[in-house]
Amino acid sequence: MATRIRLRRVGRKKLPLYRIVVADKESPRDGRFIEVIGSYDPKAKGPQVRVDADKARYWLANGATPSETVGALLRKAGIAEAVST
Repeated sequence: MATRIRLRRVGRKKLPLYRIVVADKESPRDGRFIEVIGSYDPKAKGPQVRVDADKARYWLANGATPSETVGALLRKAGIAEAVST
């Protein structure tokens, strides 16, 4: 199974909130996922990205590929050494 680390929208209209999830590459954006590893709030004034670094490193080491946006968020969170997009 090819896994991907990507965003899943959970916010309401005009107030986006995203969860960073590990999902099968073929599943829809807001469909089934394997595990939640963090969250992203683009409208927040304080810290916007919360990521469980251990889980992210585990999934990256086991072959999960981050989407372009999640790759940038992981670099921003300081998990850049393991991300190659």
